[in-house]
Amino acid sequence: MAKQLEKALTNAIKERKRTLGAKQVISSMEKSKLVVISKSVPNEISQKIEESAKNNDVPLIHFHDTSVMLGKLCRLQFSVSAISINSLSDTNVQAILKEHEKK
Repeated sequence: MAKQLEKALTNAIKERKRTLGAKQVISSMEKSKLVVISKSVPNEISQKIEESAKNNDVPLIHFHDTSVMLGKLCRLQFSVSAISINSLSDTNVQAILKEHEKK
């Protein structure tokens, strides 16, 4: 998995500058700098997150694994269907998106 994304996620968890869960991510989209959703999210909810991200100009990454693996990537002991990072520089966001595109 992308090292920069992993680092950004773990830092956001440590600093508590993140929102966990699909419904919570949708409701706090205006504060988000980057959103990551797992492939475990049902299509209907995934579309709502995508639409909300697009309306708020927030970059979105589709994590190509389950919510369990996204939770592990965040170094949490539970599954994470969606996570938004609330404090991230534009430079870091662009670097993460570039790294993700290479896959």
